[in-house]
Amino acid sequence: MKTLDKNWLTEGLLDFELKKYTLLAYLQEVKFGFSDMKLYPFLSDLIFHYNNLMNLRENKRIIYDQFPRLMSKVDFDKLKFTYEKIIDDDDIMIFLEEILEYSIPQISESMSEGKYIYELIEENTEISPVGISPLYPDMGYIFLNQYNKKETYIYQYQITVFERADEKYRGIHTHFVETYTKKITNTFENIKIDLTRKYKDLPNPATYLINCKILCPIEETLLPIAKRLVVKYVASIG
Repeated sequence: MKTLDKNWLTEGLLDFELKKYTLLAYLQEVKFGFSDMKLYPFLSDLIFHYNNLMNLRENKRIIYDQFPRLMSKVDFDKLKFTYEKIIDDDDIMIFLEEILEYSIPQISESMSEGKYIYELIEENTEISPVGISPLYPDMGYIFLNQYNKKETYIYQYQITVFERADEKYRGIHTHFVETYTKKITNTFENIKIDLTRKYKDLPNPATYLINCKILCPIEETLLPIAKRLVVKYVASIG
């Protein structure tokens, strides 16, 4: 994946056309990803850059201080260093105004495309428990299933809860376990039983089936959405 450096605006030559070309090349890469229904890391990356640009627009004077400077005077008696800007204040501010006004709508448009795909997948995805749910739902298995595919992808998950101020936050960590092929005798309940036999560290695991009606990449799209669904579901029953 072609990435956009977090300091792409302030590093290198401060030229509008160059920055515009850099941004468009990155957004073209994002567009290719979205055309393949790949949401991540594209969508989260876009949100990161969009928030950065909005902060830049609100704090241009602070950002001005980050631009390159040359040492123009040294006072060794007072150990004081005096710097001067390589580029005039007016030039920097004009550049920032131009590139921000151009970049923010471009990234916002790409974000809207990613959010549309996300909402489409989420609306066509269902979550349901497999078997009897244990009293402790913060650790177990996620079954990723797509209606038109024979494979079911098994991930082990663990939810961690941490508090900040008056709010609780839930994070989820997953790792791939194995793949099962759908058969008449290979029901989701039987898969769960088989997993408990193989992996003794989870004798009575919480298990959630994620059924998606739309074919999409597992790692880049379905798994991130499934993780959010599991966190919401567990929070609702906790």
